Amino acid sequence: MAIDHAAVPAPPPRRRRAGRLMKRDRVAVAVMVGVPLAFVVAFIWFPTFASVYLSFTGWDGIGGLDTIDWIGLLNYDQIVSIYPPFWPAFRHNLIWLAFLALVPTVLGLLLAYLLDKQIRGSRVYQSIFFLPVVLSLAVVGFIWQLVYAPEQGLINNVLGTTEQGNLINWLGDPQINLWAVLVAAAWRHAGYIMILYLAGLKSVDPALREAAAIDGASEWYAFRTVVFPALKPINIVVLVVTVIEALRAFDLVYVINRGRNGLELLSVLVTDNIVGEASRIGYGSALATILLVISLVPIIVFVSRAFQEQA
Repeated sequence: MAIDHAAVPAPPPRRRRAGRLMKRDRVAVAVMVGVPLAFVVAFIWFPTFASVYLSFTGWDGIGGLDTIDWIGLLNYDQIVSIYPPFWPAFRHNLIWLAFLALVPTVLGLLLAYLLDKQIRGSRVYQSIFFLPVVLSLAVVGFIWQLVYAPEQGLINNVLGTTEQGNLINWLGDPQINLWAVLVAAAWRHAGYIMILYLAGLKSVDPALREAAAIDGASEWYAFRTVVFPALKPINIVVLVVTVIEALRAFDLVYVINRGRNGLELLSVLVTDNIVGEASRIGYGSALATILLVISLVPIIVFVSRAFQEQA
């Protein structure tokens, strides 16, 4: 039987819907990536590179860009040789780092380990310990100013120094105010570390603990030899977070006494030189660059470890 090809309807033309969707997807991806990238470049990378450039100049912020004079490493030389607040501030940052690494980090790990046992009311305890983390450091500073107040403060009243007339000026005495502020910083930092370690403990394979228990290992031995090594990725994150928190500490001390009288930090020196009365943009930028270089060390270690694990 012959087929009349003229009577067979031609197939409808294929619609290039997939092509139009792909083009639309490319536009959406470009917008979703491009807009955040533009903000990151404008508000992070550009100020960063501008600060590095200005650190080699003697610009005081007055006049146009044509008034910027290149002085090379002079700012850095003066900072480490004849700028009195630099080394005390550098030492305070190191003390800040050591204290955060030893006290609130260990406390946060202990709290996470206890809460991981699903004790009664663990969710309530998690909320209580995590509450300081959601507060800004400026608010934490105001709270602890009330706690450390000489006459109406909680600590002096608990110690009974108000009745004896031997008031302790916790925030005014340069011999003890740094340690008093570190306690306030630890109050906030411990909750942050607790959440990180609690998430890490939830991801540890229960079979590891069961195997240690079957072998008759004590709880401390099992934690030290089995659980804690399994937390290596979290330990790296905690280390990086602690270093960054110690180096960028600013709000707490600035609220208390503008970072002076024993509370000098590198971040405070940057602010004093750039937005303070001195208006030494080049000098402050050099201090900021030093702080940036120090901060990059743990970040590079963290990123390199992450790429090695993925490889």
